[in-house]
Amino acid sequence: MDHRPHIVVVEDEAAQRQLLVDYLAKQSFRVSGADGGPALRKLLERELPTLVLLDVGLPGEDGFALARWLRERSGRIGIIMVTAATDTVDRVVGLETGADDYISKPFEPRELLARVKSVLRRTSGTATNSGPRVRMGRRVLDLEKRVLVDPADGSEETLAASELDLLKVFAENPNRPLNRDWLLEVTAHREMEAFDRAIDLRITRLRRKIEVDPAHPDAIRTVRGVGYMFVPPKD
Repeated sequence: MDHRPHIVVVEDEAAQRQLLVDYLAKQSFRVSGADGGPALRKLLERELPTLVLLDVGLPGEDGFALARWLRERSGRIGIIMVTAATDTVDRVVGLETGADDYISKPFEPRELLARVKSVLRRTSGTATNSGPRVRMGRRVLDLEKRVLVDPADGSEETLAASELDLLKVFAENPNRPLNRDWLLEVTAHREMEAFDRAIDLRITRLRRKIEVDPAHPDAIRTVRGVGYMFVPPKD
């Protein structure tokens, strides 16, 4: 079985698609090409790819719509949006749909490779800040002791299993929009209420515990139409 990361290049222009497929294949990735939404869906019937390089300007169903669909399928698929536009609005919309990164044409192949490797590191769960202690907002998550620590006075607050699991998933996926349904799936517990807004209620409780201002969250941010994203503090 081939365990190399599988990348799907979605690009309607045949020459450009083949150029990207050939280049990434030479970098030891397993690469498939798709000319649009129908071909991408057919590929996903067989296997979930590791990463999708998704052109925004596709005929018919555009890249933004496909990014939303991909994120609904899985929170672990890496998504990089590719477009000829340099408009900041397009970039924001792309990230709000659940994309992990964004690159504008024309681009250098080495820049694309660097972005691909960066997204793959994040999607593989090997983030450097997923160690025993992770700074989250105004608190510190101690994964070994299963508590939140207040750095100001050293006080500790024990976490419920569902709260710990949710914070651990965020710590392992920093700066990455995570789909609400996927979060519910990977952190489900028997005692957890099984309804659509369960994750939203848990996020509200966690924000009260870690945010400086829960009404204006900075650590666990809402990504419209997708779910939530953990943003580590810069200091």
